[in-house]
Amino acid sequence: MKIPNKIESYILQQYNTPVDEFLGLSPTKIHHLLYDTFGQNSPMKFRKDIDDRTLDQIPIFRIAEEFLKIIQHDKQIKLTPLGALPKKVMVELYDKRFLLDEHIEKGITKLWKEDNCIAIRSARIATELAGLVRKANGKLTLTKTATKLLDTNNRLQIFRHFFQAFTDKFLWSYNDGYPEKPIGQLGWAFSVIMLNKFGDKPQIVNFYADKYLRAFPNFIIFFPPGYSTPEQQLFNCYGIRTFDRFFLWFGFVTVEKQKKFLDLETDTFKQTDLVKRIFVFDD
Repeated sequence: MKIPNKIESYILQQYNTPVDEFLGLSPTKIHHLLYDTFGQNSPMKFRKDIDDRTLDQIPIFRIAEEFLKIIQHDKQIKLTPLGALPKKVMVELYDKRFLLDEHIEKGITKLWKEDNCIAIRSARIATELAGLVRKANGKLTLTKTATKLLDTNNRLQIFRHFFQAFTDKFLWSYNDGYPEKPIGQLGWAFSVIMLNKFGDKPQIVNFYADKYLRAFPNFIIFFPPGYSTPEQQLFNCYGIRTFDRFFLWFGFVTVEKQKKFLDLETDTFKQTDLVKRIFVFDD
């Protein structure tokens, strides 16, 4: 059955009309942003001229890069009986001090095992999901792709593989006790666009979380009333996943702390120049 031309025209108009909840993006643009983030029709893309100076300022990528170099040098890493990185490798990576853990730095916990530093654990898992590291028989080795990229010092392609695995394949919910739903992860690029639009001024997390909820209101159903309102639970979940364990890990924001430890309700965040040095946005 053929749709009448007037109806088809109306539908296309609706899909391509800017929506306030999407920061002026149309439903079509949002679809491309969510499901083909770096495709031709997406309002956000990787820059083609990302240089070494930029890559050097991305903390979690530096961890992943050093991790690959350890395997390259040692040929393999033998995992613990529980399938985790051995303490020796954890210490070697942490001592690079690319990304510090508050609890380790304050002496509350010690770096005994992989679970003590989830940033390193997350970087390790993302390299596997990126097809850079292979796990077999209790050992980690480099894939042919990783070996070739390391041998040619193609850092940009390593970063692209790693970043896309971290955002699209690695489950952010693995690192917290919130619902195993893609809150924050679905629409991570929308959050980057928000940061690019509003990040020049310091803002608290709830400023962004409120706009995220307006764009993706169905996520509220996963937070029943309890110790706090569903909205505040979602805001906290969004803050941990998007700001604490994405934006900060990739160096996209700086934080001005109000207390000794990171406090997502009171601390203010401001974007760094990395955002515009890594991504290009539609005007």
